[in-house]
Amino acid sequence: MPDLGTMLANLRRGEHLILERQDTDREGDWYIQVLYRDDNTYQLEYRDGVAAEHYQTLTASQDKARQALLDWADAKPAWQDGFTWDNIGAMFAAPIVDATDRPTD
Repeated sequence: MPDLGTMLANLRRGEHLILERQDTDREGDWYIQVLYRDDNTYQLEYRDGVAAEHYQTLTASQDKARQALLDWADAKPAWQDGFTWDNIGAMFAAPIVDATDRPTD
């Protein structure tokens, strides 16, 4: 199996790579993913368990993207440093249903 750096280097525009952490002691989804965008940038996203803790950043550096993936996989503290992360959790939240939106019998 190729190493993570090779897999990242072999991404074509529009392709992504996802690493997932399985933690039986905690509920939720724990992952990091990278998308190689059409403009030759890398879109990194990670989720810490719940939709409200979903973050995104962009970088033009394949090396920075690779290091973030490796550090996340190794659970290194402060692996997010060096990036400006935007919380995009609202994009994944369940819609609020108003009482007037509910069907009547």
